[in-house]
Amino acid sequence: MSSPLIERLIDRHGCVLLDDANYQTFVDQHDYVVLFCPNDPVLFPESNDVAVILPELLHAFEQPLQAAVIGRNIERELQRRFRFTRWPALVFLKHGGYLGALTGIHNWHDYLTEGERILQAPVGDPPPFDLDKVCSGGIDRERSLPNVSER
Repeated sequence: MSSPLIERLIDRHGCVLLDDANYQTFVDQHDYVVLFCPNDPVLFPESNDVAVILPELLHAFEQPLQAAVIGRNIERELQRRFRFTRWPALVFLKHGGYLGALTGIHNWHDYLTEGERILQAPVGDPPPFDLDKVCSGGIDRERSLPNVSER
């Protein structure tokens, strides 16, 4: 399931919808790529927020970024490959290699500072996949659970 805001990224802003057939060609053709993995916007309404933010974000960085919306049929495969634990996700690539990811929703300043940091990072491996974050819905247990000594 998609949403009008995500469809607008494709129809109005020129983002390409990627699937098995065109994913590799797309990432190979562009120096810098940002992959938008929205999952189901009904389950993850923040995906609609990111769909509104993404076109502005594309103009905010020095590097020319090519954006693509990831089709549902390859989203889980890319989640495993790039090891992100929350939806929606923006995955940044350089020459097809992993730079970093921003997951969930952020304020504009964080998108700018973290996005710039990611774009300046060397290509490398994604961080280890954290199953605890996936099972907890992305909750950072150390921050969300009260410290017993504080009681």
